[in-house]
Amino acid sequence: MNNLRSIESYIKEMPSLPVSVGKVLEICNNPSCNPSDLNQVISLDPVLTGRLLKLINSAYYGLSAHVTSLVKAITMLGINTVKNLALSTAILGTLPKNKEISGLNMEGYWRHCLCVAVTSKLLAAKQGIDPKYHQEYFTAGLLHDIGKIPLNAVFGEAYMNAVAAADRENKRLVIAENDIFGITHCVSGQMIAEMWKLDAPITDSIVWHHSLKEYEGEHVKILCTIAIANYFAVAYEVGFSGVRKPKKLDSFVWETIGLNDEVFEVLKDRVYQEIEKAKIFLNI
Repeated sequence: MNNLRSIESYIKEMPSLPVSVGKVLEICNNPSCNPSDLNQVISLDPVLTGRLLKLINSAYYGLSAHVTSLVKAITMLGINTVKNLALSTAILGTLPKNKEISGLNMEGYWRHCLCVAVTSKLLAAKQGIDPKYHQEYFTAGLLHDIGKIPLNAVFGEAYMNAVAAADRENKRLVIAENDIFGITHCVSGQMIAEMWKLDAPITDSIVWHHSLKEYEGEHVKILCTIAIANYFAVAYEVGFSGVRKPKKLDSFVWETIGLNDEVFEVLKDRVYQEIEKAKIFLNI
């Protein structure tokens, strides 16, 4: 119980999302939202304005002509991309980047999360998901392990001991977390998602990506995509978030998205390229 209270206290002290980002999310969730509505809000936030213009002019999009108009950038990026970029960058701005903090190495952690993010987005394209939702898959992948941040910060070296125990005893990290601390990164991630009022697909990905068989919600396709992308990141050792050996995925996970593991070889080179490009505009 003391461990749970410590995690709750840490999360309560985490910074709130900027007011401008909350307003962007509110506007984007309105079906009648248009670029001019977003322009009125974003133009008042020079940091977010800079991020959007940096993104549209980055190698990530590879445009030949430089874009200087915020309205044009919003139009070209699309409402959902703007929403998820605003959310991602705001959240990353509130989280520790210190490489020396406690147990997990933050550089390895963020590289893992970026790998899951870009792989999820590429898998969404392979599934034929509407492009306007691709950035949602990216954001869900980027934030899927966000619950490890409080565990790492509060428990420090003891958290790395949990990681070592999971590896040594060949059991899932969430089980080791629960055995040692009485709380998992999925539970602490849910606390963060509720505090920041994240969209249901992203929240469900954070909470359920290790419990797919128990999930009864409507976002099973994005959850399975995140689980597969997470498997890829661990199997190909891209970054490190506390898991060294991937656990075999149930066949229904692949069946849900209509692909098989041969897609990994097809996407592998693209994933590495996209990670490097994404690092540029997320400043990781």
